[in-house]
This record gives sequence, C-alpha cells and structure tokens, in this order.
Amino acid sequence: MTIDPTLVEETRAAEAPTQAPQTGVVAAAAVKRKRGSGQQFLFLRNAKAVTGLAILGFFTLIAIIGPWIAPYDPSAQSEELLQPPSWQHLMGTTHLGQDIFSQLIVGTRGVMVVGFVAGILATAIGVIVGVAAGYLGGAGDETLSALSNVFLVIPQLPLIIIIAGQLPSAGGLTVAVVIAVTGWAWGARVLRAQTLSLRKRDFIEAARANGERTWRIITAEILPNLTAIIASGFVGTVTFAVLSLITLAFIGIGSGSDWNWGTVLFWAQSQLALQRGAWWWFIPAGLCIALLGMALTLINFGIDEFVNPRLRSTGMNARQLRKRGIRPRIGFTPVERKVKTDASTSAVALAKRAASAPDVTKGTRA
Repeated sequence: MTIDPTLVEETRAAEAPTQAPQTGVVAAAAVKRKRGSGQQFLFLRNAKAVTGLAILGFFTLIAIIGPWIAPYDPSAQSEELLQPPSWQHLMGTTHLGQDIFSQLIVGTRGVMVVGFVAGILATAIGVIVGVAAGYLGGAGDETLSALSNVFLVIPQLPLIIIIAGQLPSAGGLTVAVVIAVTGWAWGARVLRAQTLSLRKRDFIEAARANGERTWRIITAEILPNLTAIIASGFVGTVTFAVLSLITLAFIGIGSGSDWNWGTVLFWAQSQLALQRGAWWWFIPAGLCIALLGMALTLINFGIDEFVNPRLRSTGMNARQLRKRGIRPRIGFTPVERKVKTDASTSAVALAKRAASAPDVTKGTRA
C-alpha cells in the first residue's frame, strides 16, 4: 500500500494549530467591540427619534422662555380688531385686538407643563405598582393587580370633565394630577407582565443567590431591562395628557384666562372665526398641536425601532438597502452576508482531498 506523501503533509498541517482561527476570533471580537461601543448611541442614529426630539426640544424651549419673548400681553386688547397677519402682528389679531402669536407662545408653557407632569407622575406610579407586583408575587401581586384592574375601568376623560367642572378655578396642574392618577394602570399591567418574565431569568436568580437586596435587584437588574417600555409608556401618557388638556379648553371647561392652544381654539370657535374667514385664528394653533403630536409619535416609533431587533436592524441598514433598490416591508429582516475565512476555506479543501483519498489508494493497488 502506497500513501501519497502530499496527503500526509496536508493532514499534519491540518492537525497543527494555525493562526487563522485566532485571527478570525480576534476580528470578530474587534467587530463586536466596535458595535458595542456605539450601542448607547443607536437611539440617536434613528432619524425618526432625532426629528421628534428636535421638535419636542423646540417646544420645550418656547415653554421656558415664552413669556419673556412674547411681543405683547396675550390678554391685552387693542383697536386692531380681527386683522390678518402683518409685521406688527405676525399671526394676526382676535376680535378684541389680542395678538394671537403672543397667545400661542405663552400658551405653550401650559401645554408642556401638563403633559410632562402627568407623564412623570403616571409613569412613576405605574413603575412602582407594576414592578412590585411582578417581582413580589403572592398576596402582594393579587392586591396590586386588583387595584390596577379597578383603575383600568375608570373612564378618564369624563372624570376629568366632572372634576374640572366642579372646580372652575382648577388649573392645568389639577388636570395633570387627575390624568396621572387615572392613567397609570395600563403601564403598570405591561410592566408587571415583563417583570414576571424577568424574575425567573438566570441573572436574577444569580443575584438573589449572591444575597443581593431586593431593592438593588429591582433597580440594578430589572429596571434597566424595562427602560424602553417605561419610555414608551411615558410618551403615550404625555400625548394623552396634552390632548385631554386641549379638549377640555376647547369645550370651555376650566378657566378661560389660562392661555393654552385649546383656549385659542375655544375663542376662535365661539367667535365664528371659520365663518368670518379668519383662518389665522385657528390654523396656527392646530399646526402646533399637530407638530407636537407628530414629535411624540416619532419618538415612540424611534423607541420601538430601538427595542425591536428586527426593526433596529432594518433601520440601521436602511441607507444600504435603498442603494441596492430594496424596499423594507413589515416582517423584512436584512441578513448580513457571512464571509468565509481562509481557515474555513482550507478546511473545506482538505475535506474534499480526504474524501478523494480512497480513489487514489484504489488506483495505487491496481
């Protein structure tokens, strides 16, 4: 029996340790480190999230400095009655000669304060109740779940209308508190379900076995994994609070002297601005409401794409997909092409040569 010497040399070379696998491992680790270094900035790489944050930041800035940059007192009357936009009044005047541009700027603070106060309070209550119910379990879980179910069936907007109608002097903070007290239950239910799925994970069991305190397990292990859900719930609550405040002001419930965008629309509707052709009285306020709603919606979309791995992969590769003429659809997941290393190529060639070895032996015997 004669053995091909080249086959023996290739077999010894395959058995000997080579640097190719290490090179592949090092390259993979380098790519992983490169991706991990920018993991915390993935949310800011999303175009929807950046656009929404920019619009929201603009309205927040106007809410802070609005009363100081308003050209006129929003309640001050003048002889220029129902005038269209001009250099003196950028968005025209009302039937009493009040400057609409000043009313919108000053009213931005009331809208933003109610939205953020209601969002922060409702999110805080939902996190406390939901995470506590999901992690503690037992009688505590049953009690907190029953409390959440009670608040889920309370009609929020009718309750706000009744409270605001009984308290004519109630301001935006009262509305924000009512929205927060009645609007935390849905977020608490979602957080409870996620906490129930996290409490049995290996890293939670390991932290509990190491003797970690309950408050530290919740704050350091569970809450970081619920950040995206908490942020999404906060954005939803802010959106509902803003729309509720504008709805109450538009139907005339509350103080008419507290300026916000709904108050502007209330006076425009009560004075028949549409029939008079005074489009400048209601269109700017409607555009502000639409822009703020769009900003919150874009932020929510950005959070969804950041949390969902499939949406995140599609969003990160959107530019490359457009260059290749591929239009992402729902359920579409881009897959990165795996490049074969030199080591894998040589292994495949070696396997093919080994498979053809019996034929060589038969030929030698013959």
